[in-house]
Amino acid sequence: MSERDNLQEADGRQEDIDVSQVENETEETSTAPEDKETVATTEDTVVDENNGTVDDTPESSETETPNETTSEDEAINEIDESNAEDAEDEGNKERHTIEFKEYDKMSLESLVIELEKLVKKEKVQAIKRHLDGIKSEFNSKFNALLEEKKADFINDGGNEIDFYYSNPIQKRFKTAYREYRGKLNEHYKNIEQNLKQNLKDKLEIIEELKGLINVEENINTTYKHFKELQERWRNTGPIPRDKYNNAWNSYHHHVEMFYDFLHLNRDLRDLDFKHNLEKKLKIIERAEELAQDDNVMRAFRELQELHKMWKEELGPVGKEHREEIWERFKAATKIINDKKQLYYKEIDKVYEKNLEKKLEIIASIRAIADEPSSSHGAWQKKIKEIEALRESFFNAGKVPIKVNEETWAKFKDAVRTFNRRKNAFYKELKKEQYQNLQKKRELVKIAEDNKDSEDFAVTTPLMKKIQSDWKKIGHVPRKDSDKIWKQFKSACNHYFDRIHAKRNAANKEFVEAFNKKQELLQTLNNLKLSKDKKKDLEVIKDYISKWKTLGRVPNDKRYIESKFNKAVDELFGKLKVDKNEAEMIKFENKLETLNSNDDNHRSLDNERSFIRKKIDDLKGQINQLENNLQFFTNVDDDNPLVKEVKANIAKHREELNLWKSKLSKIKEMY
Repeated sequence: MSERDNLQEADGRQEDIDVSQVENETEETSTAPEDKETVATTEDTVVDENNGTVDDTPESSETETPNETTSEDEAINEIDESNAEDAEDEGNKERHTIEFKEYDKMSLESLVIELEKLVKKEKVQAIKRHLDGIKSEFNSKFNALLEEKKADFINDGGNEIDFYYSNPIQKRFKTAYREYRGKLNEHYKNIEQNLKQNLKDKLEIIEELKGLINVEENINTTYKHFKELQERWRNTGPIPRDKYNNAWNSYHHHVEMFYDFLHLNRDLRDLDFKHNLEKKLKIIERAEELAQDDNVMRAFRELQELHKMWKEELGPVGKEHREEIWERFKAATKIINDKKQLYYKEIDKVYEKNLEKKLEIIASIRAIADEPSSSHGAWQKKIKEIEALRESFFNAGKVPIKVNEETWAKFKDAVRTFNRRKNAFYKELKKEQYQNLQKKRELVKIAEDNKDSEDFAVTTPLMKKIQSDWKKIGHVPRKDSDKIWKQFKSACNHYFDRIHAKRNAANKEFVEAFNKKQELLQTLNNLKLSKDKKKDLEVIKDYISKWKTLGRVPNDKRYIESKFNKAVDELFGKLKVDKNEAEMIKFENKLETLNSNDDNHRSLDNERSFIRKKIDDLKGQINQLENNLQFFTNVDDDNPLVKEVKANIAKHREELNLWKSKLSKIKEMY
C-alpha cells in the first residue's frame, strides 16, 4: 500500500497526535543522512586531470561504451545503488533478511504487534520499508474504522462536530512509532559525523594515490606504500551513499593509474593482477551458479554481495582479461536480473488479479448503495453486507502501484456514497422515532395517572388498551428506548400487581365458599324428607338461604350452582311443589347471588334485560298464534290443529306470567 492512507478525517478533538500526524512525523524522520547537509569536499565530482570525469561503472576501463544503456547496465546500476545504501551503514544490510509480511491482510492489532516486534528486535535503520508498509496499512484500516464509528455516531443523533473516537490500538501504534522515530534520529545523529569523517579520510587516500605516480623513490617502497593505502581504504568505515559510487570510481581509476605506472616492475603488478583474476573468476563462477538458482530473490541478494566484493575488495586485472571477465560477469548478472524481472511480472499478474477482485467488490458496494431500501431491517442487512465487502477488499491483496491510489479512491467513494444514503435514511427515521417517542410519553403519562386507580372495572380495559397501543407504535431513539420502556412497564406492573393482589385475596374467599357449598350440597343430597310438605318446604328454603350466604365461588367452580339447582329440583319434585313456585324460589336464590357481585348492579341489569327480552319474545309468539287461529273460522274447536294452537297459547301465557313475576321480583332489588 502507498501513502494513500494518510486520510485521517477526525475533527480537532482527536488525540493530541493522530495517525495523520504520525505520518508527517515519519516523513521528517525518514530523511536519510544523504539528504541532510554533508561535509563540503574537495571533490564532489572526482575528476582525473588527464581523462576527465570518471565513468560511474565498477571499472571504467572494463566498460564497453560510455553512456550505453542496456539491461545489464540497469541491473548493475540497481545493484550499485543498493550497495551504496548498504555501504553507508552496515545495519542496512539486514533489511534484506527481514521478512516482508502481507501487511494488507493483517488486522489493526496484528499490525501493531508486528510494529512493536520490529522496533524492539531489529536494527532501526533496517526496518524503514517494513514500517512504511505497516504505517500505510494501519492508516488505511484505522481511517475506515473511524469513518464507520463517525457514521454510527451521526446515526445515533450526534452532531458531526462533536464526534470523538479513541482506541487503545491507536495509542499503542503511536507509542511504538514514536519509539522508532527516537531510535532512528539517535542512530543518524551518531553516524552522521562518522560518515563525514570517513569521506574525508577516503578523499585523502585518493589524493595520496595520485601522489605515488612518478615519485622518486625505490619502487618497492612505493609499492609498499600503495598496499598500505589499499588497506587503509578497506578499513575506513562507511561514507554517505550519494558520494559512494563517485568515490569508488575515482579510487579505482587511480589504482589502475598506479598499476600502469608499475610497468617498470611487472612482477609486482602481475602478481596482483593474477590474484585479482583468480578471485574475480571465482566470483563469476558463483554468479553463474546463482543464475541457475530457482530462488530468484535470494540469488539476486547474493549477486549484490558479489558485485560489492568485485568492486570494493578486488583491484584490476590484466588488460587482456578485463573485457572478457567483465562480459561474463555482466552476462550472469543479466540472467539473474531477467529472472527477477520475470518474477516481478508474475507478481504483477497476481496484483492484476487482486485489482479485478477489488474492482468487483467496489462494484458490489455501489450496487448495494443504489438499491432502494425503506426499512431498518433492510438497511441493517445492507450494513452487514458492506462490512463483509470491506473486509474482503482489505484481504484481497496488493494491486499494481500505478493504480493503487485510484483504486483506493474508488473504494472510499463507493463506501462514502453508501454511508451518505444510509445516513439520509436514518436521519429521516430519527424524525419518525422522535414522533414515536412523544406518543409513548403520552401513554406513559396515562399509565402513571391511573396506576393507583380503584375503579378496576373502568381502568383495566384502559390499561390493556394503552398496552396494545404501545405495541403498535414504532421504534424510538435508542438512547431513550430503555428509559421510557421501564417507566411504562413500571406503571403498568404497579396497577396489575394491585389487581392480582386483590384477586388473590378474593380467590381465597371464593375457594372457602366453594368448600362450604360442597359440604352443604352433600348434606342436601342426603336429606330425608319427613313427608310433611309444609315442613319439608321450609327446610329446603332454609338450605337455599344458607347457600346464598356462603358467597361466590371461583369462576372455574361455578358448575356447583347447577348441581345445587338440580338437587333442589329433585326435592321439589318429591314434594310435588308447583313448578312455577319452585322456579320462583330458585330465581330468588339466583337474584341474591347476582346482587352479591360487587359490580354496581351490572349483573342485575343484565338479568333484567334478559327477562324483558324473554317477555317480548313470548308476547310475539302469542300474537302470532292468535293470528293463526283466525284462519280456522269455519273449523270446530275439536279440530286437532285448533286444539294444538290453543294449547300452545295457554302454555306461552303461563310462561309469560312466570317471567313477569320474575321481572317484578328483580325490580324489588333496586
